Amino acid sequence: MTLLRRGRSARIAWLCLGLVLVGIGFIGVFIPLLPTTDFLILALPCFARSSPRLELWLLRHPRFGPALVAWRERGAVPRHAKLASWLGMAVGFGLFCWAVRPSWVLALIVAAILVGCATWVLRRPS
Repeated sequence: MTLLRRGRSARIAWLCLGLVLVGIGFIGVFIPLLPTTDFLILALPCFARSSPRLELWLLRHPRFGPALVAWRERGAVPRHAKLASWLGMAVGFGLFCWAVRPSWVLALIVAAILVGCATWVLRRPS
């Protein structure tokens, strides 16, 4: 792990990963069910290790900055994001059952995982 935190090549790798995550996040603005904020949250530590200027840019972004700051300071998820995540999980599960037609055991396992994720999201501060 210490190899990932030191040296110029490590900083470049973290920077590239952060830029890829920001790119995927901004694509998520236009594609429903692709989370935007999740990828930006993942980009923050990458930029913290590579480019404090880009980290600050994300934190001060007028649209995404407040949610990122709330996550960093309190682990908070806005109510609309909670609703969107629950809706996305429900739609995703429905599409999974429709397209895959899994056995009841597999459907139950996937449903249990999604209920666990939905519960975790619900328990986050707003």
